[in-house]
Amino acid sequence: MLLTDERWATLLEQRATQPTLARARLKNRARRPLLIDGRLFIIAADHTSRGALGVGSDPFIMADRRRLLEALLVTLEHPGCDGVLGSADVLEDLALLGALENKLVFGTMNRGGIMGAAWELDDRMTAYDPDSIAEFGLDGGKVLLRIADDDAGTAPTIEACAKAVSGLARHGLPIMVEPLPYHLVAPGKAKLLDDDDALLRAVAIGAGLGNTSAHIWLKVPASKDPARMLATTTLPALILGGSPGPDPEADFLAWERAMDVPNVRGLVVGRALLFPTNGDVATAIDRAARIVRPR
Repeated sequence: MLLTDERWATLLEQRATQPTLARARLKNRARRPLLIDGRLFIIAADHTSRGALGVGSDPFIMADRRRLLEALLVTLEHPGCDGVLGSADVLEDLALLGALENKLVFGTMNRGGIMGAAWELDDRMTAYDPDSIAEFGLDGGKVLLRIADDDAGTAPTIEACAKAVSGLARHGLPIMVEPLPYHLVAPGKAKLLDDDDALLRAVAIGAGLGNTSAHIWLKVPASKDPARMLATTTLPALILGGSPGPDPEADFLAWERAMDVPNVRGLVVGRALLFPTNGDVATAIDRAARIVRPR
């Protein structure tokens, strides 16, 4: 175990008695370039900040912060993992644990679309903003853009995401844009739309956000036809993991197929790797790393 009782106790003590230490360590950590070999493997850990706590049949597995941090420490120790995407609370925990040296750190931005809420698609900026990402020494940001033609909450979300794209561009920092098609299955209940045409349309919208696309990295699912989906743009793309499916092997194979698309540059995966069905985080991370950078 990497997160020993002693390290855990120290973390809790520092949180209570040295509230500015985490930000200082985050800002002053050893840094690295965004790209070293043209590929990126980022672990995603921003789910809890919008109330998404479940994986598979366990609706609260991610609510155990110590277990989540242990999985993240295992992940970030792997040389093939380039960095992490998270909310401030998770990133600052990792900074206090010394896990972010020479790693990329991306701050999640719009977390106001609480999972299951009636306003879920009106996804406000409640986490990082462009100025704080730059000020605190992060390497970039991320927005979730859920597009539902039958929910008016989509409109302010598009506007907010566009402002985030332009804001980070002013600082010369990259932003991951995650465009996904949604629809309402009941009043106030949104669901991901399983339709390749709708996904392609969402990707086209996401690629056009803001006053410049210079720093946009698309974060997209491994669809049935990723080449067609990404033919709509020249922007670089990272394949997301999404909610883990019933067959982990199928997820790995889908990610591997998507890596053949020319503008796909890597993976941004979270739950499927941090909480694999067999509990073996290290093996799951190693396999994902080998998909991004085949040996």
